[in-house]
Amino acid sequence: MRPKHKVARVPEFRYIMYDEKRWQLLRELRAKALEVMRRLSSCGYSPIVHGSVARGDVDEGSDVDVVIPYIEPPSLVELCLERFGTEVFSKVLIKAAPKSALRVIYELTPDGRVSVSLPLERLSPQELEFYRFGGELTLDELERDLRVPGVTKSLVLIVPVADGHMEAPVRGYEHYVAKVLGVSLNTVLERVKLLTRRDEIGRTGLFFKMILDQAVPIEEILRELRNHRKLEYR
Repeated sequence: MRPKHKVARVPEFRYIMYDEKRWQLLRELRAKALEVMRRLSSCGYSPIVHGSVARGDVDEGSDVDVVIPYIEPPSLVELCLERFGTEVFSKVLIKAAPKSALRVIYELTPDGRVSVSLPLERLSPQELEFYRFGGELTLDELERDLRVPGVTKSLVLIVPVADGHMEAPVRGYEHYVAKVLGVSLNTVLERVKLLTRRDEIGRTGLFFKMILDQAVPIEEILRELRNHRKLEYR
């Protein structure tokens, strides 16, 4: 008889120990994330931070990506940021693929390295799992200085340990990665496909991207786009 479940092959891990410079950088990036997330939380939102800041494997090119992972009126989110004197340097509307949720990204630094993103359409279960795939933390978890497993854009699985992390390839070990991260195998396979394609063609692969006029409310811009059929919705 064939087994009911495929046995997950376990990859060979490589151990990476962090030096003080890396720990200091992680503390600095997490402090920025905490500042933004606490402000959003005080307005009643439940943000997450995802990516290397959640995993711990930061470097000089790491961004602070804060997300409100559910629909909220963008005007109210902007009022919340304004209430605390948080400057928004640019607003960008993006849609990763025709069937992806439309999102707005608020860039809080001139270089866009600190941002808050907000979906303008309901995220699918798979889109929500994408955050866990890359590693995500709630405000409470970040305040407790936790680190979580996740996968980098280079398709390397990161598993935190006390003095650094263990890392291993994702390709060829998709079943194991899904089990470690607690996500569906389909999510892992989809991300492997997408990130491999981006690496091969050297493009972000965004279906739609638009830098918004700061003076025009997002709701008004959305009406204009819908009237001119500029976006393909699910």
